[in-house]
Amino acid sequence: MAYEPLYLAYLVYFNRDRDYFECHEVLEELWLARNRDPLYKALLQAAVGLYHFRNNNVRGGFIMLNRAHEVLQGYPAETLGINLAKLAGEAGDYARRLEAYAEQPFEYYDLTIELADPVLEEEVAAAAREIIPSNPQRRSPQRPASRRHGN
Repeated sequence: MAYEPLYLAYLVYFNRDRDYFECHEVLEELWLARNRDPLYKALLQAAVGLYHFRNNNVRGGFIMLNRAHEVLQGYPAETLGINLAKLAGEAGDYARRLEAYAEQPFEYYDLTIELADPVLEEEVAAAAREIIPSNPQRRSPQRPASRRHGN
């Protein structure tokens, strides 16, 4: 099975670079190409939730990670070559912690998407060799407003 190049880029940006803004950019393009598939939207929301919380937007982080959790938990444990059950559970745990953040604050931490398919592992490694990390990472959109789409 060959995976979509945009999906591979998403995984590289998510796991290697922790560049959740770029995750959003590449996966949004794939989400639109896939007729707004809810699975891709939920993966996108997981990245956006981490992006928001890392930038001190607790409410935005909660909303996105909670939405991601709600959708991801409805799919098979292994989907798109990843351990989706693990990601869904971690997104749900993160959302619950963010919901209680005012009473129990905690330090930001990254999530890692566990690759479950050896073919996907190989393709992600190959893609990673071609993708130069954004340094410094972008903090806001840099494309025309007419091309942006809501989550």
